[in-house]
This record gives sequence, C-alpha cells and structure tokens, in this order.
Amino acid sequence: MRIIRCDATHETGWTAFVEASKAASFYHRWEWRDINQRHLGHDSCYLAALDGERIAGVLPLVQVKSRLFGNIGCSMPFVNYGGPASESEAIDAALLDAASAVASEWGVDYLEIRSPRDLGERYPCSKHKVSMTLDLSPDPDALFNAFKGDQRKDIRRAYKYGFTARFGTTEVFEDFYAILCDSWRDLGTPIYSKEYFQAVVATFPEQTRLAVVYAGDGTPAAAAFMGHQSGVVEGLWLGTRAQFRRQMVGYVLYWEIIKDACERGHQVFHLGRSTADSGAEQFKRKWNAHPTQLYWHYVLRKRREVPQLNVKNPKFKIAIAAWRKLPVGVTRHLGPFIARAIP
Repeated sequence: MRIIRCDATHETGWTAFVEASKAASFYHRWEWRDINQRHLGHDSCYLAALDGERIAGVLPLVQVKSRLFGNIGCSMPFVNYGGPASESEAIDAALLDAASAVASEWGVDYLEIRSPRDLGERYPCSKHKVSMTLDLSPDPDALFNAFKGDQRKDIRRAYKYGFTARFGTTEVFEDFYAILCDSWRDLGTPIYSKEYFQAVVATFPEQTRLAVVYAGDGTPAAAAFMGHQSGVVEGLWLGTRAQFRRQMVGYVLYWEIIKDACERGHQVFHLGRSTADSGAEQFKRKWNAHPTQLYWHYVLRKRREVPQLNVKNPKFKIAIAAWRKLPVGVTRHLGPFIARAIP
C-alpha cells in the first residue's frame, strides 16, 4: 500500500473508486478539484491509496488561504462533509498521515477533516454539526402519510397560498440565485459568486437539480440546490424570501424536493448540514429526518484548541448583524470575496 498525490492522469481511477465505494459521496468526486481551483482560487491536494495500481482509498484536501481567516486546510470546504473514504481503517489512517504532511508543507494554521465517520481519538474532534437524514420511499404518499397530523396540515395550508414548484438547472438558475442573494443577506451570510454556482451546474449536469417555488403571481419565493450520487441526494444550498415565510413557503419547498427525490428513485436524502440542537435541526425533524452525527477532526498545528469559525462565535456577531443591514446589491458584490475565504 502506498499513498500518492494525484494528478490529472488519476482522474479516471479516482472516479471509478468514488462511484463504487459506499464510503465515498458526491463531495468526493474529482470534479470539485477544478471548481475549487478555478472558481475560488484555492489549491488542492488529492491523496489516493494504491493497492498495486488500484485505488483503495481517497482523501481530497483544499487549502483555503486568506487575510481574513488565515491559512486553513480542509476536507471538504464549502460543502457538507468530506474526509477519507477507503476500504479499511488502516487505509484511513495512512491517508490522514499523508494529509498531516501536506498540512505541514502548506503551513496551515490547522487542518479540518469533516468526516461522516468517527476517525478515532488520535485527532481532536468537534461534534457540533449533524446531517439530517431522511429515508425515502418509492411512494411519496406513504412518506407524506407518515408525517404527524399537524405537519400534514401545515403543508396543505401552505399550498393554499398558491405556491407552485419548478425543477431544472439552467432554466431556473437566475431565479434560484436571486432568491439566495436575498435570503443569505437576511441571514448575515456572504453569498458565493453566480459563476461558482453556474460552474457546479455545468460540471455536474447529470448529478445536480435545482428547485424554485413561485408565488401565485409568479414571484420566485424559495429555492434549493441538490446533488446526488448512487441513490443519495445531498441538500447543498437553500433559501427563502422573507416576505413569503409567514405563508410557510418552506413547507412547500421541502415537500416538493422530497417528493421529487422519491419519484426519481432515490433512497436517501441528506437534508443538509445543521448545527446540533438548532432550530434548523428541529424543523428538519418534522419531516421524519434523523440526525446523523458529523465528526470534524483537527490536526492542530498553530493552535492549541479546536477553532470556532462559526456563527456562534461572539467575534462574528457584530459582522453578521452589520451584513444584514446592507443592501442586497452590495452584499451580492462583496459576498464572493468573503465567502471564498470561509470554508
């Protein structure tokens, strides 16, 4: 067994492993390497474990370096999780050893491994994030009938406001992005560039799907961006416009994307990463989703404690409050320069 640093000649073997491995996900796909480098300006190192000439494990690493937040290594930034995906714990350990060497060469403050599995006590770990997981059914009506009575009532009530949904990629993209710009400004979250989202759609034309919910007068009201692989749907990004939240547009959005995933034959829906015990987690529980623990392990190089680069950190509360007050045109312009620095 040997660990290598992959180049373009390894793409085919990497892709074959990721598509066949139960340990790998949509976020482990090779194509993210080019997206992060070309559209966000971040260097990557894609590690693979070779058994002879056969890939038996992978670990994608990205260096997120900025004046705002320092020099950070991550697997995987900007998406829900990453980490080593391999055929054994021994291969995981070898990949992590190699990752530590890369982190030293990059001179990062720390290396963050966002893993859906516990990688052991060797590395400090934060358990503040969960992936809300919903087991799907071939029959969406069976899933609907399993919801509590109040949940079914709220969904039906929301539809009475005249909301309708449309699915696609490029044909609904502009409405999707406009909604996210409004929604993320309200949350105090810097938005990625339009070109970044377009690159994800263009790179994964068969693995991505956008949903936009429209009000009765045709106004785009809510939107979601999904990726999928091997029967597993990943909720990547989502937003709702403030003026439609009292009409419970989120209930229409969630039911439409869940029903669509059932009808398209998928088996599992990860409704997106949530902070444990947060309002977002509680809302997703209403859809009979259960929390799957995420393990954020760290290689601490220039720090003694696990970093707190998240919205609960008091240091960021003033910045978030100020961002919410800016015009959307300003946050749409400035957001991409900041968002690319927040893994």
